[in-house]
Amino acid sequence: MITISNYYTEKNKLDKKSLPETLQKSWDFIDEVTTGGSDWSLYEDDDIKAVIDLYIKKLNGFVADSSPRTSKPKREVKPKAKTNKVAKPVTPKKVIDKKPTSRELAYRKANKVERLSDDLKMIKRFVLMHEKVKTQNQIRLFINALQKAIIEKRIKKLSPFSREIVEIQEALINLHTRMANGGSIQVEISEKKRTKYLTLIGKQAELHSVKFIKSYINLQGKKIDNVKAKRLYNRVANAVNNGKLTKKDKYWNEIENILSTLKSFVKKNVEHGELLVSSKELNGLNSILSECACEHINGVQSVPRNTIMSSTEIVNLSFNKLGFKGKWLNLIGDPSSGFTAMIFGKPKMGKSYLAVDFAGYLARNHGTVLYVAREEGIDDTLQQKLKDKNVAHPDLYVSDYLPTDLSKYDFVFLDSVNKLALSPEDLEELKHSYPETSFVYIFQTTKMGNFRGGNEFQHDVDVVIEVPEKGVATQFGRFNQGGEINIFS
Repeated sequence: MITISNYYTEKNKLDKKSLPETLQKSWDFIDEVTTGGSDWSLYEDDDIKAVIDLYIKKLNGFVADSSPRTSKPKREVKPKAKTNKVAKPVTPKKVIDKKPTSRELAYRKANKVERLSDDLKMIKRFVLMHEKVKTQNQIRLFINALQKAIIEKRIKKLSPFSREIVEIQEALINLHTRMANGGSIQVEISEKKRTKYLTLIGKQAELHSVKFIKSYINLQGKKIDNVKAKRLYNRVANAVNNGKLTKKDKYWNEIENILSTLKSFVKKNVEHGELLVSSKELNGLNSILSECACEHINGVQSVPRNTIMSSTEIVNLSFNKLGFKGKWLNLIGDPSSGFTAMIFGKPKMGKSYLAVDFAGYLARNHGTVLYVAREEGIDDTLQQKLKDKNVAHPDLYVSDYLPTDLSKYDFVFLDSVNKLALSPEDLEELKHSYPETSFVYIFQTTKMGNFRGGNEFQHDVDVVIEVPEKGVATQFGRFNQGGEINIFS
């Protein structure tokens, strides 16, 4: 069984050329982001972790399929009885004789922060472009994001990484200039500069405890099942038992309270229930996240729920918006990245036309888009919609299934949620896994015009768009109540 801990030991036993092309690319990617296994600090990044974990899983599957089969008798597997049993109470273990991994050593050396600085995020984003093929529009959007962070003073002139930021900005402008006629280009970063940038990125690491606190608050006040609460409990418990979380952590007391609350919830709710914590505890946890989210007062995306702030602090906040323009500003308003929206309407009223048009606008102006056309598939009907709306673009991708990895997309359209058989819990899990990705959900409706599914769908989104009659879309979300446009104009 190949794991992160023994990856480089087991990897040496394999022949890279015997692997499928996709696994060979992932093989090279891990060598790149870990500097040949000497520095696993980038594994702390949720997007990189998701890519590496998926690769390890597929690599194990490939090795298992390639291994000689033996004729051992199959062991009878008895069905597991339903139980609300949870992991044993967690006690920090002192692992004295266990040699820490390179990733653990990198984390120990790094400056622990509640929130990674914006300049280091930009440096990391640039490093991950190495040897990747990028379109001119993707380069332009990166330049815009970098300049916006500088203008909003999220990246300051006196930043300790100002020289690297200037280098990256010049490199991006040079790439954009070389693609004067559009097209795409493979980004190449010298080994010397990549080593320097990776060293800088390793200087900061997000506190393990903060990640778990975020996950815990996301469950608060919601109806969740026993399994979801148990899963988070076990994640935290494993982090304690593995030595990732110790009493030295800045928020150890909060972690202990979270474990206690989750354990109690699982015992009391055999199937599902509503996770509720005291207002005192919740305010304490939110003050941690609010501090890290608003540390740089200019450019926050949102302030966590149940936060107490001074009114003078609130009026000085500058929220980081996407910058919608034209008819989309009139219909929706101007949300931040990571927003969620739902579109519903009767068949043949134009909801898919609206969604395709919106996807094209986002690809041209705001990032990379994936349109999951599960309902009608990739056929001549979809082709006609793309032509009618004139939205075909290198950054607009279409699939007829939901990929397991969505990390490279800024916006994801699910057409439709019903055909994909996704529950409110599934959508919540997607948002938890990809917090900076915006999701647009398209729903089928009943004969009466109501969307199929429970009210939880509507309650959990920021934007609700209805197509009540042919060619007309109205919006009654929280950004621009009453916005309306003509779909076919």
